[in-house]
Amino acid sequence: MTKTLIFAGIFICSGIFAQFSKRSLSLEKWQFKNVKDKKWLIATVPGTVHLDLMNNQIISNPYKDENEKKVQWIESEDWDYQTIFVISANEMENENVDLVFHGLDTFSEIYLNGRLLKKTDNMFRTWKISVKNNLKIGNNLLGIKFKSSINIGKNLARKVPFTMPESPRSFVRKAQYQFGWDWGPRFVTAGIWKDVQLNFWNNAKLENIKIEQKNVTKQKAELNILAEIFTEKSGKYNFLINNEAQNISLKQGLNKISIPYQIKNPKLWQPNGWGKPNMYDLKILLKNNSKIVDAKTERIGIRTVELIQDKDEKGKSFYFKVNGNPMYTKGTNWIPSDSFTTRITKEKYQKLIRDCKDANMNMIRVWGGGIYEDDEFYKACDENGILVWQDFMFAGSFYPSDEKFLNNVKEEVKDQVSRLQNHPSIALWCGNNEIDEAIVNWGYQKQFKYSKEDSLQVWKDYKKVFHEVIPNALKENLTPEKNIYWESSPSIGWGHKESLTEGDSHYWGVWWGEFPFEIYNEKVPRFASEYGFQGMPSLEIMKSMFSGNPDLNLENPIIKAHEKNARGFHIINEYMKRDYIVPKDFVKYNYVSQLLQARGMQIAIEAHRRAKPYNMGTLYWQLNDCWPVISWSSIDYFGNWKALHYQVKRSFENQVVLAEEKDGILNFYGINDDLKKYDDVTLEMEVNNFKGENILVAVSNQKKSLDGIIKFDSSSVAELIGDLDKNELFLNLILRRKDEQVIAESNHFFSKPKDLKLSKPNIIIKKVSPTEIEISTDVLAKDVYLMGDTHFSDNFFDLLPNTSKKITLSKPLEKIEVMSLWDTMNEL
Repeated sequence: MTKTLIFAGIFICSGIFAQFSKRSLSLEKWQFKNVKDKKWLIATVPGTVHLDLMNNQIISNPYKDENEKKVQWIESEDWDYQTIFVISANEMENENVDLVFHGLDTFSEIYLNGRLLKKTDNMFRTWKISVKNNLKIGNNLLGIKFKSSINIGKNLARKVPFTMPESPRSFVRKAQYQFGWDWGPRFVTAGIWKDVQLNFWNNAKLENIKIEQKNVTKQKAELNILAEIFTEKSGKYNFLINNEAQNISLKQGLNKISIPYQIKNPKLWQPNGWGKPNMYDLKILLKNNSKIVDAKTERIGIRTVELIQDKDEKGKSFYFKVNGNPMYTKGTNWIPSDSFTTRITKEKYQKLIRDCKDANMNMIRVWGGGIYEDDEFYKACDENGILVWQDFMFAGSFYPSDEKFLNNVKEEVKDQVSRLQNHPSIALWCGNNEIDEAIVNWGYQKQFKYSKEDSLQVWKDYKKVFHEVIPNALKENLTPEKNIYWESSPSIGWGHKESLTEGDSHYWGVWWGEFPFEIYNEKVPRFASEYGFQGMPSLEIMKSMFSGNPDLNLENPIIKAHEKNARGFHIINEYMKRDYIVPKDFVKYNYVSQLLQARGMQIAIEAHRRAKPYNMGTLYWQLNDCWPVISWSSIDYFGNWKALHYQVKRSFENQVVLAEEKDGILNFYGINDDLKKYDDVTLEMEVNNFKGENILVAVSNQKKSLDGIIKFDSSSVAELIGDLDKNELFLNLILRRKDEQVIAESNHFFSKPKDLKLSKPNIIIKKVSPTEIEISTDVLAKDVYLMGDTHFSDNFFDLLPNTSKKITLSKPLEKIEVMSLWDTMNEL
């Protein structure tokens, strides 16, 4: 059975049928096979060969046990896909039929009724083929033959006179993470990974719509609607924007037109934390002789984004100005949320971006080793006020610059920019991830014994791709106000002092360098676009790694197979020994590893925020996972918040009060990232012991205006605590307005967690309703961990002595288990 989707349908305003329709061929019955085999198997489109093999029980679930090793043969094979679809006589009456592949992974040959139509070589491009003359009424056979990306990549690599790092992945335009990363498995896929369509059209079609924002005031937003229209014949047409019509004349072939359009009293699209991300729908119709020829709807936001890099006495600034206001950027880095991208649902995209919003983020960086994400990702960012730093898909290797490769890249950029440019969330286009740094710092030339000529060629190739082809393609396909381009992230490697005084920084002295977390207080860049530390995922994830009964043991080879960083467990353990008592019990070790990760990132984020406006951005590595794994993520593969994500939510609040202990002195900071300021703000301090007894109360006699950042008078630690044992004390800080409104509150501990003299807390959980609990304690309950199959509104939090806290649950739970840091320090 075939299905035809009429996007324009019947327009009540004209009462006339549309002259175009789109039909998804993904709905047909697809088959696939290894080219060596004769038997065809059932396939799913969109999909990947790994999933099709798993669905046909040819391979076991690659995410479980050590099955990843058992499926590596797939990448070296060639695979055939085919389907038979029916074309009706009515469909053949259309003047034009385009066959559109929105994503083919990666090297393929497309056949229709036995005729070769096209060869493809890029996972990220859209392939559009005119097929009216190749179709017939009745049955039509569509076949796609996929060649091994590994085998083709190796052949391409042999043509270069020197060894490219991590060859052959840089020679193939496909998702680089598929070749394996230090958080992801190696699954080099093939298949039809996006929708396949037949587009039927007559007379003319809208090829592309760009929305140019010319000028914005409170009274009006002046736009230009830039349209590319392809026509079969010249003539007079009507171009309508939200039913406002313009008469236009079009010639045969490709036409480019510009139509002015105004939005009165525009409501700005604001990033999360500043207001609502207001959106407008622009419904565009193309008519000829009163018939609707084509239609598109663009959903836009009115906003301005600028990247400011001004020289100053310390180097050069790096920050985003949004709607004319400097924005302190708070966010994270995104990787594909599944190794098999066709399994990423719209619901998963929406949830992960809502999780960013709920954690007070305003930006997410799409990392350059993954994919240009689905439309749903950008739609979710638009709707939640999350700006997008968009890398192009190049990461951590050297790339060729022969004419064929450059043309391929140019078309890739054109396709993706045309698709994404009207999203208000897109803030910046970045050429690549860590390639400049790889060339300069990673020692590949020495490792592979490059000659001077080889090294010069690498730089020539780099400049050709990232300083010429990509920026030129952006200039050709973007309106000027949207063309913000940054060649490489980071701009300077973390071993160079300039990486802290200009540009964006990936600081990996923590983790890779094994420097203590406290080094973050010294290594503060202008804009931190990557830094991170690993933590274990939920116990649910750990158990999911096993196909049988889980043996939760750090020495278990299955668990080791799901830690992709060769030194990962060693590094986690070394850091844990510095700050915590290392538990022997696996469940407690899992819990403490999450606390460790959260603690490290809290130190980093607070150091960055205290340095405002020298530092104007902090994007930690990383938000999410692509499979069950021990990694840097704050949300695990199943969507569970780790301790890090709960801490990020607290650390990214628009208003925070922070204490910095340095050389025996406590420095106090009030920070406000909101557009409004707070007048007559005072700082209150209390020193308490873990039993809840008050040692000291002090109120700053300074009343200050909180607009950006303020620093209060410093205090001596010795003066605050006297001769008392600081291992059993904490400092409670409150920022309060004159009307008694609490603006921000925080706690500061004077010692590392392992040195705290905690008492056993009597934690009581009372059910308020099926989805609400109240939790209380008699003494300090440090890092309270609530366990159960639900999402807790807060978790991994400190519960102060003789206080209670209400927590909401995403769904009712009969039994809630609880643990605190005391339990890990007093193992039986």
